[in-house]
Amino acid sequence: MAGTGRDGAGGGRLGSALSGIAVAVGCVLFLGGFVWGALVYQPYTVPTDSMVPTVNVGDRVLAERTGGEDVRRGDVVIFRDKDWGNLPMVKRVVGVGGDEVACCGDGGRLTVNGRQLDEPYLRAEGPAAESFTAKVPEGHLFLMGDDRRTSLDSRSHLQESGNGSVPRSAVEARVDAIAWPLDGGMVARPEAFTELPGGVSQPGPVKLMLGAVLAGAVLIVGGAAYGTVAGRISRARRKPEAAGVA
Repeated sequence: MAGTGRDGAGGGRLGSALSGIAVAVGCVLFLGGFVWGALVYQPYTVPTDSMVPTVNVGDRVLAERTGGEDVRRGDVVIFRDKDWGNLPMVKRVVGVGGDEVACCGDGGRLTVNGRQLDEPYLRAEGPAAESFTAKVPEGHLFLMGDDRRTSLDSRSHLQESGNGSVPRSAVEARVDAIAWPLDGGMVARPEAFTELPGGVSQPGPVKLMLGAVLAGAVLIVGGAAYGTVAGRISRARRKPEAAGVA
């Protein structure tokens, strides 16, 4: 009986140790995920409907802090430019330095360097029909909203320097995901730009960050629960042994 008691006590100590390790690792992952997210991402509330249906007015997005030099065609970016009111704005990059952006090809489709783009992310009503052609200066970006009929974008600044484009240095972040509402999900890189020189950018680490937070929460809850259950089992085993000794 004494041996059984020692085994029970040993099992209880092992359970407590494993529980403590799980909770400690969980705390590191949980808090580390939030710290990682705070360093890499900035939250932003979209104030207009110019990016519908990709992003709706009032949506809360996670935007990866990045310089304009890392931006590719198809990215949805947050930028500020003095010629646009010096306020944070969100638009999609459709052209980079050296590109010729024009509207419209067959079916009113946008063209970049003569290639017609298939843009399924646009609002169902379709692109705006007004014609234009713009040569994007080196080091600049041509930006348009996904709701082409209401968006005030590079087309509204065609008569200004840069043919409506903004310098890459104006970019503050690149939108990776919609945090609110919860069913918003990731903002995909469009296939329309994959065959153009430079391709599209890679998603940021938002999925890894969320994975670390969720894994940490599971370990914390699971470790705490296991420790409680193991402790109760150990105490339940010791009670009959103590009664038998008495």
